[in-house]
Amino acid sequence: MPVAAEYPSLKVQAVDAPDAHHNLARMTSGALRRMGLRAGSTIAVHGDRVSYARVLPGRSGALTETDIALPELVISNCGAGIGQSIRIEPVELPILDSVNIEVEDGRPFRHNESKSGLLDQPIRIGDRALLVLPTKEVRSIRIRDCAPVEAGLIGHQTDVEILETKQPRAYPTVGGLSAQIARVREMVELPIRQPELFAHLGIVPPRGILFTGPPGSGKTLLARAVAEQTDAHFYHINAPEIVSKHYGDSEKKLRDVFQEAERNAPSVIFIDEIDAIAPKRDSVSGEKQLEKRVVAQLLTLMDGLSDRGQVVLMAATNLPHMLDPALRRPGRFDREVPFTAPDREARQEILSVHTAMMPLADGLDLASVAAKTDGFVGADLAAVAREAAMATLRRSGALERSVDVTRLQVTPNDFTAALAATGPSALRETQVQTPETAWADVGGLDDTKQMLTEAILWPLNQPQLAQQLGLSPVSGVLLHGPPGSGKTLLARALASESGLNFIPVRGARILSQYLGEAERMIAELFARARHAAPCLMFFDEIDSLAPSRVAGDTNIARVVAQLLIEIDGIEGRGGTILLGATNRIEAIDPALLRPGRFDLTVEIVHPDATARTKILDVHCRGKPLADDVDLSALADASEGWSGAELAALCQGAARQALRRTLLAEVDATTPNITCADFDRAFAERVESDAIRKGPNQCL
Repeated sequence: MPVAAEYPSLKVQAVDAPDAHHNLARMTSGALRRMGLRAGSTIAVHGDRVSYARVLPGRSGALTETDIALPELVISNCGAGIGQSIRIEPVELPILDSVNIEVEDGRPFRHNESKSGLLDQPIRIGDRALLVLPTKEVRSIRIRDCAPVEAGLIGHQTDVEILETKQPRAYPTVGGLSAQIARVREMVELPIRQPELFAHLGIVPPRGILFTGPPGSGKTLLARAVAEQTDAHFYHINAPEIVSKHYGDSEKKLRDVFQEAERNAPSVIFIDEIDAIAPKRDSVSGEKQLEKRVVAQLLTLMDGLSDRGQVVLMAATNLPHMLDPALRRPGRFDREVPFTAPDREARQEILSVHTAMMPLADGLDLASVAAKTDGFVGADLAAVAREAAMATLRRSGALERSVDVTRLQVTPNDFTAALAATGPSALRETQVQTPETAWADVGGLDDTKQMLTEAILWPLNQPQLAQQLGLSPVSGVLLHGPPGSGKTLLARALASESGLNFIPVRGARILSQYLGEAERMIAELFARARHAAPCLMFFDEIDSLAPSRVAGDTNIARVVAQLLIEIDGIEGRGGTILLGATNRIEAIDPALLRPGRFDLTVEIVHPDATARTKILDVHCRGKPLADDVDLSALADASEGWSGAELAALCQGAARQALRRTLLAEVDATTPNITCADFDRAFAERVESDAIRKGPNQCL
């Protein structure tokens, strides 16, 4: 395409930041008039090759008559550089019929976003461009094909197709692991890319890195991302595949991998589930010589890594305490990178990665979804996104009829259904619940509810204000009182009001006849609670698990000691709040009751008349009461009754009404509970408890 002589050479300058993401050129108004160009005209930019842009007047004083400001991508597309001279000419480009684009970073996005971000842009086959999505995210793309000509404009009728490309696990697609990525880059990526830096400093670069954390937290994902990012040869070893029944074959497999990695350096060797082939040698029985030989071979190979050039060993395990200690010293695994359950911001980032291709409905807030997923790891969040999409399909009726794909959208209700069907995988062995009991379901106990609200809920719901005051949630609250007074009900309501994961602990299930088994179960229980933090651990009948050690039972003493150690947070409870309940506080070991363990001790006494009225009102809610029923009179007549006994009274009255309705053969469509029904239920309760004496009538 010839360049007209009347268009002189122009010196390339960089555009200002607001234009950096757009295919725009800037010139002075005088230069535009002299060349016969109008604002918005399309020009061909001639450097080593031809690219296209739209031209606009530059800001006054920023350019001279012989300057042209171009975005970095246009400069790169035309093969020029800052300060070099190029020529331009006006052109008329047609509207293209079709365009094929490739996402350079491999992260997908939706087709409608691609067209809206490219409308009216001049493009050419082979050019790179920046696509600004509606979310203001900027993505790098390349134009792979155009039709019917090699250059043109994208219009509303242009068919834009996103080419299917291999999506490398680059760091941008690893959500929620920014701290781990930073540590891995300095340990792995930097020594492979710039080994001369370490040579200049006179040090040997690190050769081993161990990933530890629960399953699904992203250990293998990050290892593969490192290999993609560094363009290194990647050798993935599944530890169980190394084991062979033939003598010496397992060790040979390891040697072969290390030798091949050395020949193809730079290389990354990744051993997944390394605890399967490198357990503690002192805990392996004498018959299992294979494990000892494999550990010895691995230690020898790791000691030789410094002589193998650019070979880095990475390994992952969710049982680091099972590894042989000789592996975990500097010079072998130089650094251990822990993978923990992500916090709220990291969970939102992970969800954004997994919902990048989803047609999300307006009003869907991923931040609110992230706030409801305490204790979820990356794999759990991927499952949440998948379950939300499946809920969308179920709602659309796709099983019964064909559905218009363009009308499918994932709504907040779909994510609510997904959360109901998904939980933290690290806690599937533990009974984790989300109670539905609210404060309104707890009759009476107003002072106790207010105390728990101030001690636990306020610091959790107002963290900034609490931090300014130096206030943190209490470490533990002990509820004590007679049976049936509402201790367990309060615990469930507190978990529901706080939104915390609720882990009920039964002491009888922890105690074991085997030496050390109970202590191990307590340690594992607190470890799982830390993964689900923030959470509420409820120890019902805690006196059975931590009785006084005065009696001298050594087995119980060890259990109590282990419980005290975990409660003290020697390993960090990380947002775990303890709640205990007992009706025998005098039987609990005194060491458990001091501040720092159970900070608050709350006594729950029998309700007074006002509280009994509220309890009866709660338990009669939704029941068809006759006009002659007076709950206040029933409350006055039930002096000394607990909440459980009042609940039983209401249930007994309902049974009396059912019996009366069926035996009398009256209209069963409109049953009700009368004062006489309560009288009979009251009499049954008094008769079943010889201690109680009271009037057998509804006062």
